[in-house]
Amino acid sequence: MSKIKQLLFRYNPWWDGDFLLSGIIKRPILFKKLAELHLLKDTILLTGLRRVGKTTLMRMMIKELATDIDQARHLFYLSLDDYGLKGMALSDIVDEFRAIHKFSHSEQLTLFLDEVTALPDFEIQLKNLYDMGGVKIYAASSSASVLREGGGYLTGRKRFFPVPPLDFHEYLHFKQIKISPADGHLFKEYFEDYMRTGGIPEFVLTGDVAYLRELVDDIICKDIAAVHNIKSLGMLRDFFMLLMERAGKSVSVNKMARIMQISPDTSRRFLDLFEKSFLISLVSRATKLNESLRSPKKLYSVDLGIRVLFTGYRDLGSLFENYIFNLISSKAPRFILEDGIELDFITDDGLLIEAKYYDAMWPKQQLLFDAYPAKDKLVIDSVEALTLFDSTDDEIIRATCREEYDDYLFAASKLPNLGRTPGMVVHGGA
Repeated sequence: MSKIKQLLFRYNPWWDGDFLLSGIIKRPILFKKLAELHLLKDTILLTGLRRVGKTTLMRMMIKELATDIDQARHLFYLSLDDYGLKGMALSDIVDEFRAIHKFSHSEQLTLFLDEVTALPDFEIQLKNLYDMGGVKIYAASSSASVLREGGGYLTGRKRFFPVPPLDFHEYLHFKQIKISPADGHLFKEYFEDYMRTGGIPEFVLTGDVAYLRELVDDIICKDIAAVHNIKSLGMLRDFFMLLMERAGKSVSVNKMARIMQISPDTSRRFLDLFEKSFLISLVSRATKLNESLRSPKKLYSVDLGIRVLFTGYRDLGSLFENYIFNLISSKAPRFILEDGIELDFITDDGLLIEAKYYDAMWPKQQLLFDAYPAKDKLVIDSVEALTLFDSTDDEIIRATCREEYDDYLFAASKLPNLGRTPGMVVHGGA
């Protein structure tokens, strides 16, 4: 057996019917959203922080699709940073996969490509595979910022799938915590534990602070400094600490430049790189476009545990607001600022939200909230009030964490023709 053939078999044990998804805690609601995209022709690019669970989701897809040995052999997983693949083009690797199983070029396949940014010109190589047809592609990378930045080669051929840290109810699921209706008073205590810990899966399970520090350092060193040729790691780390101190507040490029004693252009560049690396999110003001571009943006941490690591566990109201933002981030929220009075969020579908952690709005804020035109309005003033989301969008949050979830089953009749030949039969759930 050739070395490349041996390597591919090692990465794909299900080809021999040997595949156990052991040691993995499922994220069923997130997985179902990903599974629904299998019905589309698009290349699916999984983005998000390092170690947030992108590879696990791909393995769950493989497990779901590998219903028998024939279907399993149409599924191909590979980590493209493997040294044994150095210098090989992606098309040649896929051809080797086809040769192993004697697949013709009319056979449709599903490819799961991890660490895809390790490939030179990865977008061009993905485009070429897509354009030839016959493949459904899932791709992910630890350097997810590089994956998101990319060029224009996959325009019209790709769909991003952001993988966020665990939300509160996923946190309870990972910790195997079940709260009965009679013990609803415990939600607040567990929620505050969550705000201290955040939602990085491995950190939730181990509580190893060194792991979390290493994660942030990897992102700064590998995703920012190495990729963008920034030599001053100390300056990047200090800049990130300053960003965490500003979480939940407006961030001024010029003010940070003065504090750091760097140019405004460097400050602006660093801010952009940290956002593209998924460590922070920036929120624009809800106003006319020209004013919005000129106005300072508000900053939130993508993960509360990382924020607490650098700032300490304080200002629970701000942490709660940060959590609400993370829940609704897919809805393009903006903040409202009128005559010095601020409201937290207005989403792209017209939902006005004010987050108060066991507190109330002050009178002028209440007047603005009541008068502001919005399709719907919510005041989320407690952990218990999080269930209000259930009545407006059940995809945002669940009121309870169920022990068992229905499996998402694929119907072969619904799967798309991926373009190799007209009327091609779909094999292997691809």
